[in-house]
Amino acid sequence: MQKLITPIVLAMIISLIMPAASVEARTYTSSKLCGNNSNGFNKWLQAFKEEALQLGIDKRVLDDALYGISYNSRVTRLDRNQKSFKLTFDEFMKKRGANYIVKKGRKLKKANAKLLKQIERKYGVPPGIIMAIWGMESAFGRYTGNMNSIRSLATLAYDCRRSSFFTRELLAALKIVQNGDMHSDQMIGAWAGEIGQTQFLASNYLKFAVDFDGDGRRDLIRSRADALASTANFLASFGWMRGQGYQEGQTNYPAIQEWNSAGVYQKALATIAKRIDK
Repeated sequence: MQKLITPIVLAMIISLIMPAASVEARTYTSSKLCGNNSNGFNKWLQAFKEEALQLGIDKRVLDDALYGISYNSRVTRLDRNQKSFKLTFDEFMKKRGANYIVKKGRKLKKANAKLLKQIERKYGVPPGIIMAIWGMESAFGRYTGNMNSIRSLATLAYDCRRSSFFTRELLAALKIVQNGDMHSDQMIGAWAGEIGQTQFLASNYLKFAVDFDGDGRRDLIRSRADALASTANFLASFGWMRGQGYQEGQTNYPAIQEWNSAGVYQKALATIAKRIDK
């Protein structure tokens, strides 16, 4: 069994990969005040709050979620240090602990057989690919991130490199709070704002998260049922066909491509899932 990758490696590799389903956002007025250091952050923040109010975010949510928020230079450093996609497929599989994910994934597949059967019945997605995503994204829920998602997204929304994209994600995160799914201080995740056991972008959380455990909230951090079912719902929403193959060139491979835009990541997911589903 390969050694489990560390949380730092996980954060540096897993959370850097953006799902392909996310498209560039509209241009926001606050983005005109973007900057590449902390100097203009407070001025941008005030402009963002005013814009967010106009876009339907409640003042109470803004006051609570953005209270005392500050620029995080660590986030921008990580954003500019993305090197994992230069790895070959074999290097990537080794780096990500593929053998561990397969072994652990098979055990968890058995341990969660009832839940996975319910998910497959509803969404048509078999256990292997769900286990592969779960293992790849957070080592089966062990490392979901330790950074304040609101602060990370605010920093990246202010940063000029992808301001509009992350402004949209910040607004989506605030809507998650406004909807009552989570309180702002519960939104702890990867440095780029991905949330939960399978690392959803906030905008995808709003679109695809489901309350599968029936407690009245969509909680992808603490609810295993919600996290795994939401992952299946994402794939089903992008055309996953029940009973069809999911290897490269097969019917369901395009749905995997929607999960993640990196070719090496897509191939790794399909390969690991096939080994788990054997």
